[in-house]
Amino acid sequence: QGAMAEKILVTGGAGYIGSHCVLELLQAGYVPVVIDNFHNAIRGTGSPIPARAVPGPRRSLTPLHPAGSEELPESLRRVQEIAQQPVLFQELDITDEAALRELFRKHRFSAVMHFAGLKAVGESVQKPLEYYRVNLTGTIRLLETMKAHGVRNIVFSSSATVYGDPKYLPLDENHPVGGCTNPYGKSKFFIEEMIRDLCKAERDWNAVLLRYFNPIGAHESGMIGEDPQGIPNNLMPYVAQVAVGRREFLSVFGNDYKTDDGTGVRDYIHVVDLAKGHIAALKKLKENCGCKIYNLGTGTGYSVLQMVRAMEKASGREIKYQITARREGDVASCYADPALAERELGWKAAFGLDKMCEDLWRWQLQNPTGF
Repeated sequence: QGAMAEKILVTGGAGYIGSHCVLELLQAGYVPVVIDNFHNAIRGTGSPIPARAVPGPRRSLTPLHPAGSEELPESLRRVQEIAQQPVLFQELDITDEAALRELFRKHRFSAVMHFAGLKAVGESVQKPLEYYRVNLTGTIRLLETMKAHGVRNIVFSSSATVYGDPKYLPLDENHPVGGCTNPYGKSKFFIEEMIRDLCKAERDWNAVLLRYFNPIGAHESGMIGEDPQGIPNNLMPYVAQVAVGRREFLSVFGNDYKTDDGTGVRDYIHVVDLAKGHIAALKKLKENCGCKIYNLGTGTGYSVLQMVRAMEKASGREIKYQITARREGDVASCYADPALAERELGWKAAFGLDKMCEDLWRWQLQNPTGF
């Protein structure tokens, strides 16, 4: 790596998407520095992972954190095992301004990847203030701290929810935004607006806003993946838990949408493809790109029932489901036009539905109760 390896601050880097991005950063030769407050991450056990899980020679890892590896989130402990490289980690909440300032004094970051935030759509409807407090003030404090320390490059984890109810499909980046159906989506939209205004006011800022569609799957090692706390909010972790026997059946919310089989259609993207999109975004910042916005999706929509069948195929197990009432705020169909990202970032999703489901199933099978 040499002395010149760039340090990248990764907020919320112990979560599902963050941890996969940390692994890609390590493998691309960056030095990720991760902060996370454990809201959505499990503390590490400190027990080594069985040797068979790690390809190549095993090197002993130096403790990174003065307190040793048990202080690392379990997801990042496993990222270290896969990459055979240490991960710098600090427990920190992005709403804690003093701690952020301290962190920026300690490290010289070349860019920030911002994942930290609350992300359950349903919960955001119940607790809007909490969502706005964490997502908005957390981001404002992060941006202010970046500004104070001359760090003016950010990749932001946004969402296709900013498009609201699609006026046309596929969704391209010019589709109107802001007609969001829940506080979670609105918080993503407001943050996008804050970053856009900042880039307009201060020309030396560079930002890439990545609008994710529906990330699923897991790293092919089966060592890291999505580990929802409590009842999964997203379709595929739920489907996987039914397949592995943790849940009895899947509730399908509505089968009377204007789609081929009546169930909702979404654009699912492999989380490793998504992570590679973040590496491409980091390279884009180097061009002094100003503020850029990209969809990260495959461009293909699959219905709930198609996903269930794909998971049955991957797992070789029957997945029971029941049709129930529509869920408030759900749209019939939502899928991306990912052409701009391919044109400007040189990035394109490589993995199809079978691979997404196989990798998800391997993770679920090896980790039936998550981390």
